[in-house]
Amino acid sequence: MAITVSPASANVRAGATKSFSATVTGSTNTSVTWQVNGVAGGSAAAGTISSSGMYSAPNTVPGSNTVTVRAVSSADATATATSDVTLQNPAPVLTGIAPPSVPAGAFAITVNGNGYVSGAQVLLAGAPLATTFVSSTQLTATGNESSAGMFAVAVMNPNPGSVTSASQNLQVTSTSGGNPPPSCSAMSLGQSASLNGFVPFPSGNLWNQDISSAPVDANSSAIINFIGSGIGLHPDFGSGLYNGSSIGIPYLVVGSQQGPVPIVFTAYGDESDPGPMPIPVSALIEGYPAPGSGDRHVLVLDNNNCWLYELYNSHPNAATWNADSAAVWDLTADGQRPYEWTSADAAGLPIFPGLARYDEVAAGHINHALRFTLQSSSAAFVPPASHWAANSSNALAAPMGMRLRLKAGFDISGFSAANQVILTALKNME
Repeated sequence: MAITVSPASANVRAGATKSFSATVTGSTNTSVTWQVNGVAGGSAAAGTISSSGMYSAPNTVPGSNTVTVRAVSSADATATATSDVTLQNPAPVLTGIAPPSVPAGAFAITVNGNGYVSGAQVLLAGAPLATTFVSSTQLTATGNESSAGMFAVAVMNPNPGSVTSASQNLQVTSTSGGNPPPSCSAMSLGQSASLNGFVPFPSGNLWNQDISSAPVDANSSAIINFIGSGIGLHPDFGSGLYNGSSIGIPYLVVGSQQGPVPIVFTAYGDESDPGPMPIPVSALIEGYPAPGSGDRHVLVLDNNNCWLYELYNSHPNAATWNADSAAVWDLTADGQRPYEWTSADAAGLPIFPGLARYDEVAAGHINHALRFTLQSSSAAFVPPASHWAANSSNALAAPMGMRLRLKAGFDISGFSAANQVILTALKNME
């Protein structure tokens, strides 16, 4: 008579299960009984095993992390076979970070989840933080981060079987310059809501610089002629329908009540900021439902943490978004994408700060540059742009991020008051 156990060895994480089987040859009686470390049915400390061979590892790895699973022939107790089991720490699961946003500098966070063990380490962008084990469901950590941005936080359980959890994002906000988060919190909630005077990005940011007195490029006339002096601007703002199509790029302001939603990338995930992001699946999509194609941008501002989230080619699911790319912007800092990275805009720029909004026109002034698109562009960009999508090799084709302005002498007195606000911005800020 002979017995074999399959598998002959196994790694099993604490709290997990593993199925074993026994093959008996040389006897008509093929039934077996099971032991763990010589104890029939096992024990709480070493793990238990059922009559069918299902092994359940203990919730905590014992001092000696190897155990022996043994099958004993019911016909002949001297006929046995074993499998060596190596017990490993559980895989940690991170379910939340509190607070989800901290100012740049020294910070402390609480990391909630399950499966944490003594010696677990909280990681910020892969680097270990000073970590304190509170319980199997909670860790605390302290660190120091001088740069504003979005950083991946994960938990790593130690050996045996060291393993790292999936990550969640911690937002680090700027502590200097520009409009601080309290001004950002003045933004009203809702679709196309008023920003109540808040201006994205610091006052010295290129988006917010008056260029009415800036010198003119020596090739200005030739560049304008190449663009076409008779071609009007295509505005990316408005509401309702034009020629049967939805016009404008909508935006939504959310607050602390909006939870994170996963983003599934379909094209440029390697140049995107990772999710999840507080973008409700009900957020309006540019150009949807008529015609339903096009760039399908989604723009969401968070007035609680002062961040801007932008998606490109966005398609909502029941509880997630599919998007070609995503970019996240700290509205209190002078952020820029890494060189040659795209954003929701092909120039690698944020879209929202370049929109003309109703609340600005109603207030009588627009204090930032206005976004526009051209038919032809070159393989070049001007900061803060970081990317191009060239379709022309002509030396006069505009680089991404190029600033233009309406001539100071252009008479705007015959236009409506609302249009004069926009035209004045085109003279001073565009």
